Amino acid sequence: MKVAIIGATGFLGKSLVNEFTNRKHEVTAISRTAQPSDKENLKYVAVDVFNIQELSNVLKGHDVVVSAFNPGWTNPNIYTDFLAGAKAIQEAVKQSGVKRLITVGGAGSLYIDGNQLVDGPEFPADIKPGATAARDYLEIIKAEKELDWAFFSPAIEMHPGITTGRTGNYRLGLENPIFNAENRSILSGEDVAVVLADEVENPKHHQVRFTAAY
Repeated sequence: MKVAIIGATGFLGKSLVNEFTNRKHEVTAISRTAQPSDKENLKYVAVDVFNIQELSNVLKGHDVVVSAFNPGWTNPNIYTDFLAGAKAIQEAVKQSGVKRLITVGGAGSLYIDGNQLVDGPEFPADIKPGATAARDYLEIIKAEKELDWAFFSPAIEMHPGITTGRTGNYRLGLENPIFNAENRSILSGEDVAVVLADEVENPKHHQVRFTAAY
């Protein structure tokens, strides 16, 4: 398949690029800056996601777009920039003619006892603006009827410090975090890539949010 990955040089994007190229898909890796590739099935393209027309032109002809877009956790305007970027990507996908969009949006919008994690008193203040933006974008994309979209919320613990690597194991859910026997919701970036590659190859989630953890 022809797969476009947005945010390809970030923490999660790198894992996505590795997983999809290793599965022999034809990958277009989109980021702010391009870089050389030593793989025949991988090309990097520098695109500003806020330039809808330029992004749309790059996306044309792909089977699916996987977006790991994030304007940076230390960006003081992350809330505004995340929403603007996510909406621009959504519009660019529509204009490109690609029908399938899978976007990564964070765990903050998952529910425990009817309440979203991002609204809890113990939610980390440093990532709350970005998590709130992802939560609010979920409500926006829920109104999207033209695209066959899926919104992925990773496990609560999904960051570079998770060292399990690629196990290929995970459990799926929808609105609530998945916890292991130690009451932790955890998944490595490499296994997020496995989840999303599996979803691309064997679609199970259509116009819905889903999650995964060990």
